Amino acid sequence: MAITSVAETTSRGMTREEKKVIFASSLGTVFEWYDFYLYGSLAAFIGTAFFSDYPEATRNIFALLAFAAGFLVRPFGALVFGRIGDLVGRKYTFLVTILIMGLSTFLVGVLPGSASWGIAAPVILIILRMLQGLALGGEYGGAATYVAEHAPDNKRGYYTSWIQTTATLGLFLSLIVILIVQNAVGKDAFAAWGWRIPFLVSCLLLAISVWIRMSLSESPAFKKMKEEGKGSKAPLSEAFGQWKNARIALIALLGLTAGQAVVWYAGQFYSLFFLQNVLKVDGQSVNIMIAIALLIGSGFFVFFGWLSDKVGRKPIIMAGLLLAILTYFPLFKALTNAANPALAQAEQTVRATVTAAPGDCTFQFNPVGTAKFNNSCDIATSFLSKSSVPYTIAEGPAGQPATVKVGDATVTSYDATAAGKDATAKGAAFAHDMNLALQKSGFPLARDPIKVPDAKLDAFIAANPELGLNAATVRAGDKTVTPVADLVKAKLLTADQAGGATDMPVYTIAKGGAFKMVADPAAINWPLTILILTVLVIYVTMVYGPIAAILVEMFPTRIRYTGMSLPYHIGNGWFGGLLPATVFAMSAAKGDIYYGLWYPIAIAAMTLVIGLIFVRETKGVNLDSIN
Repeated sequence: MAITSVAETTSRGMTREEKKVIFASSLGTVFEWYDFYLYGSLAAFIGTAFFSDYPEATRNIFALLAFAAGFLVRPFGALVFGRIGDLVGRKYTFLVTILIMGLSTFLVGVLPGSASWGIAAPVILIILRMLQGLALGGEYGGAATYVAEHAPDNKRGYYTSWIQTTATLGLFLSLIVILIVQNAVGKDAFAAWGWRIPFLVSCLLLAISVWIRMSLSESPAFKKMKEEGKGSKAPLSEAFGQWKNARIALIALLGLTAGQAVVWYAGQFYSLFFLQNVLKVDGQSVNIMIAIALLIGSGFFVFFGWLSDKVGRKPIIMAGLLLAILTYFPLFKALTNAANPALAQAEQTVRATVTAAPGDCTFQFNPVGTAKFNNSCDIATSFLSKSSVPYTIAEGPAGQPATVKVGDATVTSYDATAAGKDATAKGAAFAHDMNLALQKSGFPLARDPIKVPDAKLDAFIAANPELGLNAATVRAGDKTVTPVADLVKAKLLTADQAGGATDMPVYTIAKGGAFKMVADPAAINWPLTILILTVLVIYVTMVYGPIAAILVEMFPTRIRYTGMSLPYHIGNGWFGGLLPATVFAMSAAKGDIYYGLWYPIAIAAMTLVIGLIFVRETKGVNLDSIN
């Protein structure tokens, strides 16, 4: 590839047409990311509506397909629409991608659940999800290429940086719409039907975006190439079948997008997962914190895009990678201290020991949440990982179930397969004893009130001696007489347990419900938590702000759409998309909630080294001179 630098043209402001191009491309891409993020944010409600009526094996297959459609299909969309974009044109291709994305998302909002349509409902949902992934795979490359080919050579980083804000703004928009709808209809109504409203809203956003994009003209670089007859007749084979171009795509993947992707996913997605699932901050608070950090940090996408026109794309991207490598561990540890100081204190003073037979512990990589880890060690370590408890694994005698020592307490785990029909009872007993031991050791666990029917009161008191309850005293206290039919429907009682009764007293036991790890809302340091999240977002803006410009400038016009799209979506769809599952599996294997951070750090380090050696600076290049 030959690159010819040109002198910067006289500085000028954006023309009206250039502003229109950037606005239309960015607005449409915001809506596309909004659509894409809704599925992830509302996955629990979607699962209840479409998958819960089926046997476990069938449900697992659907979950796997839905996940694959979300991330793994994106590179294929890059190939399909990249080829069309290089053959037919930029404008019409990403007009098609937004139509596919918007309509697919709207249809998710009106699609009946499995209770109405049976197995057809989840099958159609997966097809729609695949269409979303394909469309997103084609959208980004088209929007970035279209804007870049309209931009002056000395402002391409600034112009394309507006495209880079779209993923963050799309996430921000989806969080805001979800919060508004939740507050408007209430949690129960939202779970029942309100979750569909954000999907339906996408129809309005789609109409606005299509209307604006219809008024745009084709990019000047593509029109000039077509007029001169220099277009590629086979962009796929030329982009990836010829080593000189395939080499560029490989460098773009390993020296740019792989590292950019893990920094992006760690800063915007894993930080959300970490706060909610590891530090146990309530979901609404997490969404508000992330939204504020995104609002503060989003302007830096444009700043670093602008700066890349002055100092170069490569130095900014590499600096962002280096900062992430050096500071991820202290930043996430500081996040723990700010968001859940009680958990941070407990982790510093308490460490569990899991003693297990040789070979009993496995690596729990479970990206779609469908795998089953049934042996005693995996059950113990999975429980500890989900409870954010650090632990060490020690080798024990063969043939014996794993044990967990926490403080002065030792709890014996169980093998779920061997337990058979008793697995549920054994699991409940193990969880109860483990939570009690953790609570006594200082971990921030709480218990909600629980309603106990009279027929189960004696067994409940026997299973929870730590509550110090007396059956006669409880029965003499406040109670609510409830029809047995209602108790059976609420799964508080079985028909056999009712013993033929039609009504039964129900007692409310304070702090007798299931244990749960919590972050005390009053103890959360909101300003510091948001500051740390903002720093993580700024790292994202450093690696992501200039990425569109440098990718566009690496490929000639005839294969630009195809060439830049594939490495971008492999990097972001696969290296980034698998980050949460990989990080959790690594942390579970090591017994350290921070250990999984080595995954983004290692990928970022690989990209830093390859990028420093092989990626060439492209600032100021004339796109027509690339061949």
